[in-house]
Amino acid sequence: MSSTSQPTHTKTFLLACGGTGGHLAPGIALAEALLARGHNATLLISSKKVDSRLSEKYPHLNFRRVPSAPLPRNPFLLPVFLLRQLHGFLFSINLVRKTKPDGIVGFGGFTTASVIIAGAIFRVPIALHESNRVPGRATRFLQPLATRIFLPPGIAIPGVTRSRMRPMGLPVRKEIQREPRDAARASFGLSPERSVLVILGGSQGATSINNWARENLHTLARDGIQVYCVTGLGKGGDEIITHPDANGRPVKSIFSPFCDRMAALMSAADLVVSRAGSGTIAELIRCVTPAILIPYPQAADNHQQANALYFEQQGGGVVIDQSRLNTLTREVRDTIFNDWLLRKFRENLVRMDRANSLDLLLDDLEQITNRRPPHNAKAGKSASPAA
Repeated sequence: MSSTSQPTHTKTFLLACGGTGGHLAPGIALAEALLARGHNATLLISSKKVDSRLSEKYPHLNFRRVPSAPLPRNPFLLPVFLLRQLHGFLFSINLVRKTKPDGIVGFGGFTTASVIIAGAIFRVPIALHESNRVPGRATRFLQPLATRIFLPPGIAIPGVTRSRMRPMGLPVRKEIQREPRDAARASFGLSPERSVLVILGGSQGATSINNWARENLHTLARDGIQVYCVTGLGKGGDEIITHPDANGRPVKSIFSPFCDRMAALMSAADLVVSRAGSGTIAELIRCVTPAILIPYPQAADNHQQANALYFEQQGGGVVIDQSRLNTLTREVRDTIFNDWLLRKFRENLVRMDRANSLDLLLDDLEQITNRRPPHNAKAGKSASPAA
């Protein structure tokens, strides 16, 4: 079935996708695609600031906040975590009982577990989507409850039968598309004549990369490189800094805590320096933007390292270990002024983006939920938006 086909009856889906931009963004992409096929979808998110900021862009979608908390590193906070998870489980039981969903999709993270377990109790078909090349704890723990597990191409979970696994890329929001470079630069107040380096630390920011940007801003400006650094929420407001280039002309750089126009920002860039979250990598591929990836060394199971190495092996950019940040300035300069290398990276990124994983995902979700009888129209409506 194509993305424009109409379903035989309207179905209701719960999408557990909060906690980080890397979980929420593919959930939004899937929700919009389900709506386009005539289904209903409710996105279950956390109370974190990043979820609130991103969800504000999509007033046409239904969001509900699930009581939840990430597993703390401090053992003294464990009772608070357990209490929040219990609250989330009771919330999820009540939500599943009231909405009677046809299917539940979990994208990992700490908001997923309670909803998936509640769905299993009510025998709702469950799908898990894992975007990282090392399956996360939530996926590994919850996989026995899932009818279908979507994994990156070439990745498998030991002990899971092939019939339950499907190779699948990360769903990308429909507005993430390559934009004209000069117009994108103008929208951020950047000069179309100068090179642009965009720095991303993920939705939470990256202090070490932010610090590198500030420490090397004068050097980059001397070479005529404009910098746009997304520092992460809670890092203050927008800050504009100018330094002279080698000829004394001003070069503008911008530090901003958040950007909700990632397609425009990536389109404005000649090169991106970024962490290696799967969501960011999927958007880099869609926007055909080469990157230098610096995996977060404390990421669970070192999954960012696996993501970054695959990106490098496919020819989308290069990888630098965080312990080698002292080499990053040279790497940026050697890459951003090498037109041949940037062109080769872009050619490889176009090849990497050819598969339309979203239509395949939709078709499969409709197939596994066809085993359930349709609900009446009243029961099939989505939950109301979060306050």
